Amino acid sequence: MEISSKKGNDFTRLFDLIDYQQKKYPNSRALNYFVNDKWQPISIEEFQWKVNHVSCWLLNNNFKRGDKAVLVPYIGRPEWMIIDFACQQIGMVVVPIHPYQYGEEFKNILEETEARLCITTSHSLKQFKTIALLVPQQPMVFQIESEAIDYFEALNYKSPQQRLDELERIKSKVEPTDTACIMYTSGSAGEPKGVILSHYNIVCNIKSALTFIPLEPEDAVLSFLPFSHILERTTNYAYIAFGVSIYFSSSRESFTHDFKSVRPLFCTSVPRVLEKMYDYLQQQLLSKNTIKRKTIQWAINIGRKYKERERIGFNYGLKLFFARLLVLRHWRKMLGGRIKYMVVGAATLRPEIGRLLTAAGIQVAEGYGLTETSPMISINRFDPGLNKFGTVGLVIPGVEIKIEALENNENEEEGEGEIWVKGPNVTQGYFMKPELTKEAFTADGWFKTGDIGKIVHQRFLQITDRKKEIFKTSSGKYIAPQQLQNHLAQSPFIQRCLIIGFQKPFVAALIVPHFGIMEDWCKSENIHWTSGEFMIHNIKVIDKFQSEINILNGELPNFKQIKGFVLCPKEWTAEEGEITHTLKPVRTVLEKKYANEIEKIYGKPI
Repeated sequence: MEISSKKGNDFTRLFDLIDYQQKKYPNSRALNYFVNDKWQPISIEEFQWKVNHVSCWLLNNNFKRGDKAVLVPYIGRPEWMIIDFACQQIGMVVVPIHPYQYGEEFKNILEETEARLCITTSHSLKQFKTIALLVPQQPMVFQIESEAIDYFEALNYKSPQQRLDELERIKSKVEPTDTACIMYTSGSAGEPKGVILSHYNIVCNIKSALTFIPLEPEDAVLSFLPFSHILERTTNYAYIAFGVSIYFSSSRESFTHDFKSVRPLFCTSVPRVLEKMYDYLQQQLLSKNTIKRKTIQWAINIGRKYKERERIGFNYGLKLFFARLLVLRHWRKMLGGRIKYMVVGAATLRPEIGRLLTAAGIQVAEGYGLTETSPMISINRFDPGLNKFGTVGLVIPGVEIKIEALENNENEEEGEGEIWVKGPNVTQGYFMKPELTKEAFTADGWFKTGDIGKIVHQRFLQITDRKKEIFKTSSGKYIAPQQLQNHLAQSPFIQRCLIIGFQKPFVAALIVPHFGIMEDWCKSENIHWTSGEFMIHNIKVIDKFQSEINILNGELPNFKQIKGFVLCPKEWTAEEGEITHTLKPVRTVLEKKYANEIEKIYGKPI
């Protein structure tokens, strides 16, 4: 792919996207935010105007090419994109971090990047200002809400024309190969690392997306994932290239309202959002109304038989029509009633959920990628025959993969191995960590993802586990935890779990119950409910989880069966460091936290 920074009906740097939309299909509702009980639009012209004036404020305050700006977005909103593009235009490097990366971790990022600017929300302003005083460069710290102390006044700045003219000259010197951002990884397998991504890395990913995402100018899309999330970040850039209208969900509490008022055609999501919708149906199966319970179960069974094909037979089509009419259409109604497409990433989606949602009329395409790959490597398509549930789809244009066989794993399936990647979307390395960068790449330039996978159905990529997560029991058997965790998650009573058993005689699990379903079950069984914290010790509840595990164990070979488990008293959170921002369990933290309970399973300390 040819690299050029010249203007035209194309984009080679991320901030070129604004001009690209203005020239190709200007949108009067390019970005939308909810205030005073209605959606307020920002046109693409107004957006560019705001971005330019923030760039000029930065120049006036002596920010320059190469300076780092840390952004801590809690949830998407136009201001984050305005600041992001404004920094890019003068050659600054944006460092988005997740809201829970505070304390020592935040301090380390400030020190490593030598950031001169930090913008957060009023929620964490005081804390971040205190930490900023502890690093040598003492960055300026602002918050984004307009009616509070230390507001980032640049968002209201109006620059003289002379400065705007100078800005155009500065913009022209930014190259596609320049660093656009440093994205810190979630750190599920160690300390977070700063991934260096250039304009070119992300632009190549966007141009690939334009070939297979079915969006048209002015379609409505809803953005509800944090802008610090690489998937949502790249997707929002792509939305500008598509010319669609982006609606930013203002809070987790407004999630349902936002879907119903915007009625989007498309959104990106993480599996947990879809799992909650699925969990709602599972809770309905505990209803005492026999007709309701049987109707829902019948509809779920029909949905689970949905296949990835263009034509549906008459008999199944008739059953599917009534399943949608009686049950499944309520899913689409919850999401506004117009949604047709959804891309899911960041973690593994259980195949039965993707199949059921697609049967409901919402085409779900699961994809795969990493922060290091900007992020997409592969994705299922929305075209007939190009989507296989249980896989992460076809490799995107311009990217190559190969499956490298693992060493010393006798349990490895045929064709399975570590996924290696090459392409213009792949990072040049980790910030200030040359040894880690060298370790991540082969001598001939392949990036080692650390994920284990294989090609199925001739061309579809399937992820089976993380290389660093695979462990061996004391009996010498290799265990791939992710496969077992997904297997256990089939039980409606199990919200999430972590498989353990490294150098132990058998496999066990830490389990977070689905407390809503557990409560409904207790009431249906006339078991007095108090709270999840106490109910996990109730013998009848423990017996119920044992019976669920016994059923699931019946489908597993003996060495993979769960021989012990711990019920956790509350959900795992990123704030406590128990899960990453993409909801992956952090093994070291959880094993330490539940060390006593694990010791009881095995009879001695782990």
